[in-house]
Amino acid sequence: MSSLGNSNNIFWQECPVGKLERQKLINQKGCVVWITGLSGSGKSTLAFALNRQLYSRGKLSYVLDGDNLRHGLNKDLGFSAEDRTENIRRVGEVAKLFADAGMICIASLISPYRKDRDACRAMLPDSNFIEVFMNTPLSLCESRDAKGLYKLARAGKIKGFTGIDDPYEPPLQCEIELQQIDGICRTPTAMSEQVVSYLEEKGYLEDQ
Repeated sequence: MSSLGNSNNIFWQECPVGKLERQKLINQKGCVVWITGLSGSGKSTLAFALNRQLYSRGKLSYVLDGDNLRHGLNKDLGFSAEDRTENIRRVGEVAKLFADAGMICIASLISPYRKDRDACRAMLPDSNFIEVFMNTPLSLCESRDAKGLYKLARAGKIKGFTGIDDPYEPPLQCEIELQQIDGICRTPTAMSEQVVSYLEEKGYLEDQ
């Protein structure tokens, strides 16, 4: 007897309005800008600065922030390796839908494991996954510690904290790497402008 829950009984329904038509409607090309890095590296700051930059240019984008998503979509997940993988998988699937809608989806998550980020990249066709690595030294991230999490991790009150007792695997071939210049942190505006320049160069902001 067949079960209704069996994935073999689920069929993909094609929408009569395609991605190219949606992109033409809003005059841009859908993609995912995936911002990865340690806690305190500036991911969310960059994500929201980029969101503002794109808005000022009349381009539609949406930010999927890791902490925000754990208040809803991923509130049932913890921080074990398995739960981290599922966290990233869910965000990747949602980001794919935003990109398919023609939007520029900005995903901002630590996403510490390379295989999980690569799995999200594989979800998207036509190289529409743009990995941005916030290459901020651990010492600087720890000195910021706006949420007090590094202090708790160092005291042993948080287990499995990325960069302290759980690894962060940096990208091997990211599209954009952002780091200090001569020991000086770049402004959010300068970093977001670099990402916007990349999007322009690759045709994501051109009228479709």
